[in-house]
Amino acid sequence: MSEKAIHGILVRPLLTERGQSLQDKSNQYLFEAAPGASKTDIKLAVETLFKVDVEKVRTMILPGKFRRMGRGGGMKADWKKAIVTVAKGQKIDFAAKAA
Repeated sequence: MSEKAIHGILVRPLLTERGQSLQDKSNQYLFEAAPGASKTDIKLAVETLFKVDVEKVRTMILPGKFRRMGRGGGMKADWKKAIVTVAKGQKIDFAAKAA
């Protein structure tokens, strides 16, 4: 799998309070994934980018929200959230990857 394809699968990490508690308690990490990405694609992308062993991937499609722009409005696009469980003793360091 090429580097360009990997970055197309994982859009961005989701750094939230709930995500931080999942990291601390269950060794799980949250990502926004491409809507067409499968669980296998997400697993391979995380393992390749962060050099960790992925045990489980759970995904969900979240509906886009209505947003107003002036007098009119429109819908934001639906998006896919992935919860990735990493093997015990391994961690993903987002700060090191960004540098």
